[in-house]
Amino acid sequence: MTTDVTIVGAGLGGLTLARVLHLHGIPVTVYEAEASPVARSQGGMLDIHDYNGQLAIEAADLMDEFRGLILEGRQAMRVLDPDGTVLFDKADDGTGGRPEVQRGELRRLLLDSVPAGTVRWGHKVSGARTIGEGRHEVTFADGRAVVTGLLVGADGAWSRVRPLLSAATPEYTGRSIVETYLFEADTRHPATAKAVGGGSMMALTPRREIFAHREAGDTLHAYVGLAEAQDWFAAIDFADGPAAAARIAKEFAGWAPELTALITDGDTAPVLRPLYALPTGHRWDRVPGVTLLGDAAHLAPPNGEGANLAMLDGADLGRALATHPHDIEAALGEFEQAMFARSAEAPLLEGADAHVAATGSGNDPVHDLITTFTRHEPSQ
Repeated sequence: MTTDVTIVGAGLGGLTLARVLHLHGIPVTVYEAEASPVARSQGGMLDIHDYNGQLAIEAADLMDEFRGLILEGRQAMRVLDPDGTVLFDKADDGTGGRPEVQRGELRRLLLDSVPAGTVRWGHKVSGARTIGEGRHEVTFADGRAVVTGLLVGADGAWSRVRPLLSAATPEYTGRSIVETYLFEADTRHPATAKAVGGGSMMALTPRREIFAHREAGDTLHAYVGLAEAQDWFAAIDFADGPAAAARIAKEFAGWAPELTALITDGDTAPVLRPLYALPTGHRWDRVPGVTLLGDAAHLAPPNGEGANLAMLDGADLGRALATHPHDIEAALGEFEQAMFARSAEAPLLEGADAHVAATGSGNDPVHDLITTFTRHEPSQ
């Protein structure tokens, strides 16, 4: 393959693509807006599924290294009533197909698997344009620019590459989450640590929910979900951490204190994260020399599949390019058709069922959630 490959975005999808291309001897350059690999926190836990994310890791020839990142016991799952009553409790017996890892460690594994210099840090893309014959120019915020024969937008929700292919833009889903952390939970927050258990915990009503994960180092990471308009959140001053936490906690009045402590006792300031999505079934007509993967292509509300799909997108695109090194358009067409079908089916996948049930869109989300968890349980 003689076409030069440029990837915008050093997230999990872009790095998986870079790794698979490297394995096939295809050089690639990744441009990333962040100043360094440690410029910001990389988020919390990811469950990597055996039917998509793990397939990507196998394609990247990193399965042994991946196993070393797995946090044992974290597939345990429980559902609580807002009053703290345990409604469902499933231990991690080691047979689940969704091992949990820290996102930051997985990203580091992928970064370390590509040659030094593959990722160019501090390159924030300001735009991209077609210059003919399947080539594109990428412009950076500092005025620099590069021209490439194959451009891959792996640059997330607000992709600067997407406009080359589609006029679609993400829209607010009507829900936001507020993130908090509790450190040294077993000693400093024992009641809450007991409520969360050894893996993940969910407590929810139709418009309010608290999800929490037990991460590495005795840390609880909570995602507090609220179905409200963006103006509602705009009235809260998140620059004043204690006041913001108190305002969010007010929405959970009457909930068990060991649950609301995930909001009020956080060891970090609460962080607001509005949830956006691209139109369901988002796709585009083939445009020579450019494609998208991951959230840039199929941003959806959290359903447990986003990171897994991004990695599988990267692996599949890498393999398609290696299979058709002299026919880039054939490779891109093959990849896109498979990706379109896969992303449309994502909410139906087993691993996404729980997240879809837990969005609280039904009248009885707790019942829907428990039904999802027990659907494949053997009868007694």
